[in-house]
Amino acid sequence: MSAGHDGTAVTHRRYIPYSHAHYGGDLVDGAYALGMFGDVATELCILTDGDEGLFASYSDVQFKAPIRAGDVVEATGTITRTGTRSRTVEFTLVVVCRADPDKGESAANVLDEPITATTATGTVVVP
Repeated sequence: MSAGHDGTAVTHRRYIPYSHAHYGGDLVDGAYALGMFGDVATELCILTDGDEGLFASYSDVQFKAPIRAGDVVEATGTITRTGTRSRTVEFTLVVVCRADPDKGESAANVLDEPITATTATGTVVVP
C-alpha cells in the first residue's frame, strides 16, 4: 500500500437554509452531514485520482451535537489510508456560525469555538 495520498484533505463550507429544518427547534437531520461528507469524498477522489470514485461504506458515524437551520458548517475529509483502489477517509462536520434569534430575526454569531456535530470514518473506491 502506498501512503501517497495520506494526509490530503478537503473542506466544504455551507450555510444551512431554514428550508432544510426537519424537526422542532429548526433541527436538521443527520443525513445532511452525510451528504456533505459524500461531496467532500468526491472532491478528494477527483483531486487525488482524477475520478469521482464511489463511496463504499461507513465504518463509524457519530452524531455529537445538533445541526440547525441557520448554521454555517464546515465538512472536512482527510485521507488516512491509501490502498491500491481504496481510500480510508476521516470526516468531521463542525458548526462555525449559529443563528441567534434571541437577538433578532436575522441575528447570528461566529462561534468562538466550532462545535463538532458529526464525525465519521468512510471508505471510497477509485478505478
